[in-house]
Amino acid sequence: MNAMTGLPGAPRRATAAIRVSVMQGEVRVSTDPRVELGTVLGSCVAACLFDPVAEVGGMNHFLLAEPPASHGGGGAVDVHYGVYLMEMLINEMLAWGAIKTRIKAHLYGGANLRTGMQAIGTANAEFARSFLESERIALMRFDLGGVSARRVDFRPALGQVRCRAVDAQLAPQEKPVARPPVASGDVELF
Repeated sequence: MNAMTGLPGAPRRATAAIRVSVMQGEVRVSTDPRVELGTVLGSCVAACLFDPVAEVGGMNHFLLAEPPASHGGGGAVDVHYGVYLMEMLINEMLAWGAIKTRIKAHLYGGANLRTGMQAIGTANAEFARSFLESERIALMRFDLGGVSARRVDFRPALGQVRCRAVDAQLAPQEKPVARPPVASGDVELF
């Protein structure tokens, strides 16, 4: 049994891990068996995707599922949304040699840490599962929902993952970066 995933198969030997943090709004992909991607999640969700044949995988970390209908966007991409980060993760893996029909997934996070607040974690988890289903990507393992923050460590090239509950105070503040005001098109010369 593989110690990190509990799946059959002998784990590949790797030298000292190269730890890389994945922050809100980020995507990281690697083929290096030494790379270990890590993040801490509250209501955010992290998708850990891997292609076991190409030995390539990656992780994203999204704050919200989709922009609200009133967002408008104006053509600008907001990296805090899962709808963008899921596509980015898949496309980056394909660029590194993955084949979509072989991609496997793990999902983590989506907690509702504060009672009486909007269930953002639940919405994030539902979006992630629905996205994988619509893209026909097999969900192998998940730890979603609840009221606990999580620490996720993922070896993308090997498809190995470890998830454990952590104190909610360790979860990052889940606030997107303030957007600049929309330009009106006026130019001021001075």
